[in-house]
Amino acid sequence: MVVDEVARRHGISAWKKKDSAHQAFDSSAGVVFVKPLSFMNLSGAPVRLISSWYRTPASEVLVVSDDMDLPYGRLRMRPFGGHGGHNGLRSIVATMGEEFPRLRVGVGRPQHDSVDHVLSPFSEEERERLPEIVAAAADGVQAWLDEGADAAMRLVNRYGQELGT
Repeated sequence: MVVDEVARRHGISAWKKKDSAHQAFDSSAGVVFVKPLSFMNLSGAPVRLISSWYRTPASEVLVVSDDMDLPYGRLRMRPFGGHGGHNGLRSIVATMGEEFPRLRVGVGRPQHDSVDHVLSPFSEEERERLPEIVAAAADGVQAWLDEGADAAMRLVNRYGQELGT
């Protein structure tokens, strides 16, 4: 949803399927948008293939992922690091190393099975806050593109904390 929102803001409406991902290129901004179509725990392969095709170093690939270890709505951006137990990030780390920035969007820890939690629809209360959360995360991505990692982290990492989540 965050990638779709940033792409929408860039006027992207046409996506192509290549290398097990939907991808779109904004030539005016020099930005490639990628949404892997593989299983999450295999997402490293399409990310690596596409970053290789565009000759983009890992440090210039911003990965946006959900995170059950963050409360719903909390955002956290880091310039690099480990996978934190997230299988999608684990796959990307295995193919590209740890030197890529990531934006984690909190979905909260489930009371039940974690697979059901991340694949289930949002609750009514969560759906009400979702547009605000997606917009804030998209603002963070845009800040990363325009101003760099430090500015984006200052913006993103306080979101959710200010709201008491």
